[in-house]
Amino acid sequence: MIEVQLLAVQAIREVFAGANLTEVLRNIWQTGSHLTPQQRGAIQDIAYGVLRHYGQLDAILHKLLNKPVQDKQLHYLLAVALYQLRYSKAPAHAIVDHAVSSSRKITRNPAVSGLVNAVLRNFMRKRTSLPDQIRNDDIARYSYPQWWIDKLRQQYPQDYEAILLAGNEHPAMILRVNRLRTSVDHYQAMLDAQNIDSEWLWDTALRLSRPVAVEKLPGFSEGLVTVQDAGAQFAAPLLDVEAGMRVLDACAAPGGKSTHLAELAENIELTVLDKQEDRLARLKENFSRLKIAGYQLVCGDAMSPSHWWDGQLYDRILADVPCSASGVISRHPDIKWLRRPEDIDHFAQTQTAILNGLWPLLQRGGKLLYVTCSVFNEENDAVADKFLTTHEDASRLPCSHGMLGRGQLLPGSHHDGFFYALFRKN
Repeated sequence: MIEVQLLAVQAIREVFAGANLTEVLRNIWQTGSHLTPQQRGAIQDIAYGVLRHYGQLDAILHKLLNKPVQDKQLHYLLAVALYQLRYSKAPAHAIVDHAVSSSRKITRNPAVSGLVNAVLRNFMRKRTSLPDQIRNDDIARYSYPQWWIDKLRQQYPQDYEAILLAGNEHPAMILRVNRLRTSVDHYQAMLDAQNIDSEWLWDTALRLSRPVAVEKLPGFSEGLVTVQDAGAQFAAPLLDVEAGMRVLDACAAPGGKSTHLAELAENIELTVLDKQEDRLARLKENFSRLKIAGYQLVCGDAMSPSHWWDGQLYDRILADVPCSASGVISRHPDIKWLRRPEDIDHFAQTQTAILNGLWPLLQRGGKLLYVTCSVFNEENDAVADKFLTTHEDASRLPCSHGMLGRGQLLPGSHHDGFFYALFRKN
């Protein structure tokens, strides 16, 4: 467990230094080829868990310490051990003993191991009373930066607490059944045969009662099913694609929405665009697994179509734009600590530039779907309303699915948070 704790500390330290958690863990797996699947799972669970609850853990540490720990690695080690004591089923004495041993790996100062032992044992004595002592602290209560809490409280006075709490839950594993290859009922029967419990949500979305490795999903390698959040599965149906249409997915990687478009309407002329060459390789893998052909992969920037567009107009455009990802915090808890208030306006400017760049590529009578995985108004309705005021030939259509209302889907137990705005060129 010592190595597990230390590698979890490394991951957390790198995130707070500005790194993406997914990339950090990928690098740890590459350099730690000796790690067992159980160790990798434990490191990932601890890193995600600490980041989900860091505001609370940090506040508890401040209550337990006479003065803040200056060594960041030691501070994160204490946070790791507190998370394990509070949320894991591992024996408390083993967690404390391993944390003391881990502290000796971090520093040669003999007093440090005594401090770690004293702080953790003090927590064990006070663990029932400490949460009440920090209940009035927003950051400790919700484990988000204060600016994030304030923004949601202002924009969603009735729902902000539910949004914050949903982001701290473990995300559901949702599947999208490929109706070109099988039916929802038939695939559920395949899951039942493997003792994998599932619940039908809507359309092609199935929710598993507990996550499983993709290689254990029946027919996954044959393209019968894709792992995709239920909220993300609204995108392709909203575009109302028909056979023979010329369709552009303008910010496509990793390809979940692109492949869904191809599953809903055969014989479409699909262009799949992304500005990063390495992401196109993953797109190609996903199309290959699903046995989808007849698409065109293009490397290019949606804001600069003149560098890649062939001059032929599209009937449908999907613009799943870069955003704050504030609606998918349950899957990416590092984001809430990496984002800064000024990032939101920067994303809004990029989103507006993408919409302006893509609009001339759309046929008259054609539809463009603007998508974010954000819950912040600055990236959603504000961008959509600004676009309408600057494009007289655009009108906003209602979203056909009742759950979307005006277009904002707030995160919940069955889905992440998304925003949809459907435009038609008059």
